[in-house]
Amino acid sequence: MSDVAKAKEATEKQSRRILLLGATGTIGRATVSALLERGHEVVCFLREQSARSDPALSRAILRFGQPTDRESLLGHGFCGEHFDVVLSCLASRNGEAEDAWKVDHGANSAALSIAKSHGVKHFVLLSAICLQRPKLAFQKAKLAFESELMGSGLKYSIVRPTAFFKSLSGQVERVKSGKSFFLFGSGELTSCKPISDADLAAYLADCIDDPERQNRILPIGGPGEAITPKQQGQMLFDLLGRKPKFTHVPVIMLDMTIGLLGLAGLIFPAARKKAEYARIGRYYATESMLLYDAESGQYDASKTPETGTDTLREHYKMLVFDQAD
Repeated sequence: MSDVAKAKEATEKQSRRILLLGATGTIGRATVSALLERGHEVVCFLREQSARSDPALSRAILRFGQPTDRESLLGHGFCGEHFDVVLSCLASRNGEAEDAWKVDHGANSAALSIAKSHGVKHFVLLSAICLQRPKLAFQKAKLAFESELMGSGLKYSIVRPTAFFKSLSGQVERVKSGKSFFLFGSGELTSCKPISDADLAAYLADCIDDPERQNRILPIGGPGEAITPKQQGQMLFDLLGRKPKFTHVPVIMLDMTIGLLGLAGLIFPAARKKAEYARIGRYYATESMLLYDAESGQYDASKTPETGTDTLREHYKMLVFDQAD
């Protein structure tokens, strides 16, 4: 490498001052570590004072307030200071419409507006691969902000990851206790390339210095072949040395539940929320978390970019054996 190239690389990878939103989630905490490992100064704007005792955040600068309140974000987060990058891992906790528009769109929109007025050059957004075929309220909220970000004039990196390890681990304890693994339909309706917190965090952090990851929407999966829900269950039973035992739930039962809750929602607001949760469940039961090829009308595992080295099997092995009773 020439001296000029070395100087350019050193300049491009210099330490940045980064405001991180959404640091208390599992991806957020991993992202703090990834950023610090790369020599950046990290300021986390957090909702919960309890985060002060979180060892994953101990080397970052912690500030507290309400991310969904523009004045709180301005006065207690930015504090009139300079930041090179805003990195947002914010996401609504339940996907319900009101919360999604408040967090996925509103809080991010406020952060973007303040970032522009404070001279921030780059906004990195953790989004979701399911936005390729939007049918749900939270997806529309996320898309609205993505559009706003792309039109902002700031350099942007919109990262759309596949399924997280955590989201595929909800049945581990159930199977360990001797129960069956639940599947919708055959268990082969969908597939994904799951990604670990650490691998996704590294990918997010490297968006800062990689021009190939800037001013782009970046769908990303973990390493290896795509995995169906049935294969996830088989993997767990294999690790436990047990014969696979599945309970199949027809997708039509979800449709019936959505219909009944939709009718009840005409009278009861609580039922409307439950209907939305059921629609979210049905979406993930029938849509793959892979790159969608609009030309063929199919999800394509071979075209889904991969990153990292962590595998779901390794994660399951840790949960099965390291946390064994």
